[in-house]
Amino acid sequence: MRIVCTFILGGLLFAGCTGKRDSGKKIFRYNEYNGITTLDPAFARSQSIMWAVHQLYSTLVEVDDSMHIKPLLATHWEFNQDNTELTFHLRSDVWFHDDPCFPGSKGRNMVAADVLYSLQRISNPKVASPGAWIFNGKIDRITATDERTVKIKLLKPFQPVLGILTMQYCSIVPHEAIERYGNDFRRHPVGTGPFQFVAWEEGQALLMRRNPKYFEKDLLGNRLPFLDGIMVSFLDSRATEFLELQTGRLDFINDVDPSFKDEVLTRTGKLKKEWEGRLVLQKHPYLNIEYLGILSDTLNPLLKLSPLRQKKFRQAVHLSINKKRMMLYLRNSIGTAANSGFIPPGLPAFDSILLKGLEYNPEKAKQLLRQIVYNAASAPPVTLVTVPVYGNLATYVANDLQQAGINVKIEIVQKSLLLQQMARSDVAFFRGSWIADYPDAENYLSVFYGKNPAPPNYTRFSSKLYDQLYERAVSEATEDKRIALYRSMDSIIVADVPVIPLWYDVVVRLVNPAVKNFVPNSLNMLELRRVRK
Repeated sequence: MRIVCTFILGGLLFAGCTGKRDSGKKIFRYNEYNGITTLDPAFARSQSIMWAVHQLYSTLVEVDDSMHIKPLLATHWEFNQDNTELTFHLRSDVWFHDDPCFPGSKGRNMVAADVLYSLQRISNPKVASPGAWIFNGKIDRITATDERTVKIKLLKPFQPVLGILTMQYCSIVPHEAIERYGNDFRRHPVGTGPFQFVAWEEGQALLMRRNPKYFEKDLLGNRLPFLDGIMVSFLDSRATEFLELQTGRLDFINDVDPSFKDEVLTRTGKLKKEWEGRLVLQKHPYLNIEYLGILSDTLNPLLKLSPLRQKKFRQAVHLSINKKRMMLYLRNSIGTAANSGFIPPGLPAFDSILLKGLEYNPEKAKQLLRQIVYNAASAPPVTLVTVPVYGNLATYVANDLQQAGINVKIEIVQKSLLLQQMARSDVAFFRGSWIADYPDAENYLSVFYGKNPAPPNYTRFSSKLYDQLYERAVSEATEDKRIALYRSMDSIIVADVPVIPLWYDVVVRLVNPAVKNFVPNSLNMLELRRVRK
């Protein structure tokens, strides 16, 4: 494979093949196994794109380590009395990166008109952003009332709007760059972020350097970021990626691939002794839940003869799965068995004491099956549909269900086909996952809102009470009251079983010991502003 050996980065030479650092510069290196297709934030739909975009751009608000919203480009904000208008007050010390799209190639000061342009661009049909949905049915209009003030008028109160505005789709871009580069803006980004673009050879390497005019400082008044630059490689082999980490040519890898999981981790998810001192294992709650989805629309022909239409059968399925053993043997204890609701740890609405889910109890499962007179010998098999990478999980689940006396078979299909089937309600029992788009439990609970299509409501769950609670929650300004409503909704999902939560995920990183202040977060966003080497 051809490797890009050198790039000129702001007068610095990066030795991509040797991993050597020139002139003592601090360059953070990571590999993007899935590749990057664009650096335009309007198309930041995957983690690989979001990570790069987060270095190059900034949003009005962002999420702190405790999953609370805090100012970034905005200094502060306020809602009006009836919570239908949100006013943002902007910083005056934010500058776009130097770029030829500006007069004299000098970046200009960011103003309210840039916010207006950027947020309206997301919904522009000509742009065709995959993030266009984020404002649907929520925002009436956006106005810039002066150079430092932006007003967002909502169609009706919707408190999670602040969380939505933290998404990378909402990054602020200058109109000059869009007008100059057109479609090529995808590979010539201009933002206000802590790092600025240098070069990108697709499939080979992406280089960014420190933005000397970045506006943030640490508590001691030191200007961020501390790194001199970032180099992203695009190796498509997990084994090669792991080798590069061992030899110091990468600074971290995200997740532990099954190919070397048992080599590095114990069954209980700890770093094996032979790797201590050579690597640092980081684990942190991740706003991702893995689950089994069950179609709830009893008018669908798929459920006409299926036992899945009966709540007691769905409960029996749930009670038959030994999640703790599954985590130990399939996941090396990476993650936590999901024995509460659909809302994962890391969000304030999660509470494993107040909300108990269905835990492994095969005897109770058999009792429920007897109550509905279920006979595995005569009942049609329940087909669990999944993708190849989760084949082992499906086999494990099927074995547990068969031991409880449930007739089940496995069907493996490609991911694109499964997503199509889920969207068309052509599958009754499937493996799914839900990663938070923004740090609010509403993002999880919207999955079951009866007025939502698929996606996100893949199970076609519908409950009048649930929908009433949802509509009250999203308009509730008091956080404690909103959290109480969220928990009530989650308890309905636990009782009716349109999904069977399997595990709450965790961020797992293997890190070079030379890297300091590299802190994971529940959104698994790559945060490099305060990293030192």
